[in-house]
Amino acid sequence: MKRWAVLVVVLYFFILLALTAPLFLVAFYPTGNAPDALAIPMDWHYWPGLAVMVAGQVVMLMLPVRWVQQRPTSRRSVLWPVLAAGLMMGVLAVGVVISVDEFLHREHAGDHPAIPWVVGISLWAVWSIVFYRTSRDARPMDVIAQQCRYLLQGSILELLVAVPTHIVARMRNYCCAGFYTFIGIAFGISVMLFSFGPGVFFLFAARWKKLHPQPHTN
Repeated sequence: MKRWAVLVVVLYFFILLALTAPLFLVAFYPTGNAPDALAIPMDWHYWPGLAVMVAGQVVMLMLPVRWVQQRPTSRRSVLWPVLAAGLMMGVLAVGVVISVDEFLHREHAGDHPAIPWVVGISLWAVWSIVFYRTSRDARPMDVIAQQCRYLLQGSILELLVAVPTHIVARMRNYCCAGFYTFIGIAFGISVMLFSFGPGVFFLFAARWKKLHPQPHTN
């Protein structure tokens, strides 16, 4: 089961990596070009963000792996997925803030970089508390399913903000128009794919069980 979980994480990593350049070209069409798109992974800021997303996916899969292996789970084992899901909610909040910031302030967007950090960390804490409280009377796997459902819904709502604001920003004539809204779109898509991870793992697990049925014992 750990191998299937690793496969899900590796797929998530390569999907994010593969979508980076195409997403840039689509978002900045027709002025975007291939050299600029391919230069994004060359920026060191890109890799810590990617590492956080992949690490979060690893944490979200720890509990499903234990459940499939029929190993006991404790309240402490639920804490890490709760923190990971809360972090993703914070990422979505940052995407909304920077998208609205560019929509309202145009070329002056990003003049107050502390605001997205404050909002993101605050929402991380708030959603972690919410997820933890709702997990008290639920089975561990119900906790993961609920978190993924909230993350999927949240990513859709975030994209409903980021995409329209990006379209408006791209129609304006100022330097780097649409840069922050593009990051907002990237955050929304990344979290949306993130929310599918446990579901993909269970598909692999179900396939494995079908191919390797347990012998019946009397």
